Amino acid sequence: MTGTTTYALLAVPFLVFAALVAAAAGVVAARRRGTGRRRAGVAVGVVSALVTGVVLLVMTGVFNNVIVGLGIVAYDDALISGARVGLFPVEDLAYSIGAVLLLPSCWVLLERPRDRSSAHRIVHRAGRRTGTVGTPTQPPRRPEETP
Repeated sequence: MTGTTTYALLAVPFLVFAALVAAAAGVVAARRRGTGRRRAGVAVGVVSALVTGVVLLVMTGVFNNVIVGLGIVAYDDALISGARVGLFPVEDLAYSIGAVLLLPSCWVLLERPRDRSSAHRIVHRAGRRTGTVGTPTQPPRRPEETP
């Protein structure tokens, strides 16, 4: 690395991108949710994202300490802030934080909105006219009719 580039500055574009995608996902989720729908699903989603984020950060801390301790990865002391989590610089957690923001946000943005009325009709038809969802049943054949 040259000049005044630091590990923290390398993480900034990644974190900014993740934050922008998370904000867009929040807007999309709010529009899909509407005003009259229940918010219980949102609470479950937020709690599961937080638990997953904490687990990811703990695992990142453990494995980063192992790879730095074994000498697989080394950091230039002139390019880090000086704050460390065990053996690795705190800047290295930025990528895990970005992933915690980015993955659920992409999930929300790429999810197809469900049309409740058509989903109900499909399930209703499936119970009466099909063997499994979406595949019609055929009457049993006699052995002589089998090709």
